[in-house]
Amino acid sequence: MTGRRKFSYLSSILFVLAGCVFFSSASFAQNGGELRFCLRTEPKTFDPLLVDDDSSLAIRYLTGGVLVRTNRHTQELEPELAESWKVSADGKQITFKLRRAVRFSDGSAFSADDVAFTMNRMMDPALHSSTGDAFRSGSGTVTTKVVSADQVAITFPAAVVGMDRLFDQVAIMSAHSPKKEKAVLGPFLVADYKPGASVKLERNPYYWKKDAQGRQLPYIDAVDIDIQANRDVEMLRFKRGELDLINALDTDYFDRLGSTSPQLVHDAGPSLDSDFMWFNQVASAPIPDYKKAWFRSTNFRRAVSEAINRDDLSRIVYNGHAQPGVGPVSPANKFWFNSALKAEAHNPQAALERLKADGFHMQNGTLVDKSGNPVEFSIVTNAGSKPRERMSVLIQEDLAKVGIKVNLVPLDFPSLIERISQKFNYECAILGFRNVGLDPNEQMNIWLSSAENHAWNPQQKSPETAWEAEIDKLMRAQASTSNLKKRKEAFDRVQQIVYEQAPMIYLINQNSLSAVSASVNGANPGILYPQTFWNAERLTINGTATAKR
Repeated sequence: MTGRRKFSYLSSILFVLAGCVFFSSASFAQNGGELRFCLRTEPKTFDPLLVDDDSSLAIRYLTGGVLVRTNRHTQELEPELAESWKVSADGKQITFKLRRAVRFSDGSAFSADDVAFTMNRMMDPALHSSTGDAFRSGSGTVTTKVVSADQVAITFPAAVVGMDRLFDQVAIMSAHSPKKEKAVLGPFLVADYKPGASVKLERNPYYWKKDAQGRQLPYIDAVDIDIQANRDVEMLRFKRGELDLINALDTDYFDRLGSTSPQLVHDAGPSLDSDFMWFNQVASAPIPDYKKAWFRSTNFRRAVSEAINRDDLSRIVYNGHAQPGVGPVSPANKFWFNSALKAEAHNPQAALERLKADGFHMQNGTLVDKSGNPVEFSIVTNAGSKPRERMSVLIQEDLAKVGIKVNLVPLDFPSLIERISQKFNYECAILGFRNVGLDPNEQMNIWLSSAENHAWNPQQKSPETAWEAEIDKLMRAQASTSNLKKRKEAFDRVQQIVYEQAPMIYLINQNSLSAVSASVNGANPGILYPQTFWNAERLTINGTATAKR
């Protein structure tokens, strides 16, 4: 999942870079060459409005043209397809002035019609667009008015605070091209896709951007992306020079590579990303009713949280390149993080006391519920993710100390997504969100009870609990006022409710770790996704590396 899933969020966090040397591509730009890296999972979609996984997000970032873009280094909002924009005083309308003479990758002209088409499709409830969820601040219809070929006005039923930053995630689609989502406005286009193997991107010949010397971007000819879940293989290929970067590096590999080639690894400090677990609370899920009762119990969820030793997760799994998770917002998000909250302390005795309040008790070393059912459940996570597999083992050991039996079920990513988002045939899951921004508006697709990514019980017709109804109200309230103090108060309360109710049990926030080959010029790794290739259009591959290929 991403957060956008995917959670997306942007502006008062200190950007930290460690041991990074960067170069000005423009000063010695040499066109040509291919950038090579791996995705750990299959892209679920190439439709930019249906993206809710890391791999699809990477493809959208490299191919999608957006009206505005948050600079991943400065965190400032910059014009892209829109030359300028204006938000109305009431926060309900945004008007974009578009660039002229811009073309899609198939040569067709870009205009306000394409923006209107994209917005109308994205906000159609039948599409279930996670990207669109971030814009839902109130009931009613979003209307788009084409003022002229290069001007478009979008009006929302209620104020959407910080709405201009949300458009960073909205890749504009063509209203008329027969190629549909294959016609793109970003620096690259999808040239070839071999399911389970690779995605080949090539330079968009009609890309509108040029550098300071008037040369058309991007500099490189192509991006070769292999689908490779095996981290060992990925690291071996990086060391051989077959890959140019690793966007998210596991701590073991980071330390191992750093011991021999410290110039290639980059620790940008605490990231916005989080790993967490949750229990299936979907009423129609094919699991026993007595287990559903456990999972819907706040005491049960909080007890499990208290039984987990997060310090061990950070120290053993991440070699100290992580910190215990607190809640929906990483402490790295300096402004929006609720500093009154602290990571749940490891306290097995307190966990047993909570469980006792719900009728659970120990019987011959096994925890049983009030009906005598032994407490046992399975955790699913994505196979090939060593950190999550290791965390699962440690959690299994922690929960065994309070009499709970945990079975571990690693699954390939497509099977995992099918279980947790379509068939709901699972009991507990461990996954993570890869955040691309800072603002809570970009978490609407998670916290609204009607949202697609409301992991534990998605797409509710109406909130099934009082606390979810309160979160709905608070999220809409913070999204509909320009008063920063009120927004902060509302979102602090959301974080407090999540902490108290534990629908998602936050485990760790890891540091932003990456690796970039010496053959790549212009890289500037950071904490905002995509950490290493956010400026891919300006990256160059040195001549020596290109010749070897």
